[in-house]
Amino acid sequence: MAMNALMLSSSREGDTPYLAHAIEYIKPLTAHAKNWIFIPYAGVSIDYDQYLEMVTKGLAELNIHITSIHQHSEPKQAIKDADGIFVGGGNTFQLLNELYRYDLIHLINEQVSNGKPYVGWSAGSNITGLSIRTTNDMPIVEPASFTGLKLLPFQLNPHYTNYQAPGHNGETRAQRLLEFTKVDPLTPVIGIQEGTALWRQGDKLSLIGDKPAYLFHGKQQEIEITVGSDLSSYLD
Repeated sequence: MAMNALMLSSSREGDTPYLAHAIEYIKPLTAHAKNWIFIPYAGVSIDYDQYLEMVTKGLAELNIHITSIHQHSEPKQAIKDADGIFVGGGNTFQLLNELYRYDLIHLINEQVSNGKPYVGWSAGSNITGLSIRTTNDMPIVEPASFTGLKLLPFQLNPHYTNYQAPGHNGETRAQRLLEFTKVDPLTPVIGIQEGTALWRQGDKLSLIGDKPAYLFHGKQQEIEITVGSDLSSYLD
């Protein structure tokens, strides 16, 4: 079976309800996957039960069954038994830390590579790349490694924006990603804006949504990628 992985930039677009904008993107992945496992580990400031309730309510119209991995005594078996995997947003470092703690990195990669649908948003998308070195989050914990799930052979930067507030003298996002490409000029970074997503279907990768994405790769800085673009060459 071909990989079927959806990397959402965010859980909301503007003032829309939680995950409402993403229903149309997620729905195709649920056609044959009705029992989903949710991984809430990135949710540092929210109770896992509350987090599950938010996700369940947000995706109610999809008519699927969702349980959280924290409700299962055997996390690995819960992932194996599920038809699909949801990974929510929050702090990327804490998410990856917990995935390493429970030894789930290789298992998730294996399951998704063998065709189990995967949907991540924000931190849940950050971890799908080669590493989390281009996350926007504060390193509140030190994971065993920065290496991600490697569902994508490049770096992601969700919530991408290059807005700089008047009077703010810190670096813009583009400047931060330039720093990454300076120390690692061989690895591409794709920044995806809120409301958009990358969808990998086997050897095909596309940008969906209504806003462009941006490429950072060596001397190529903030190169616009239009919606609907075929990005499959970045899977090589």
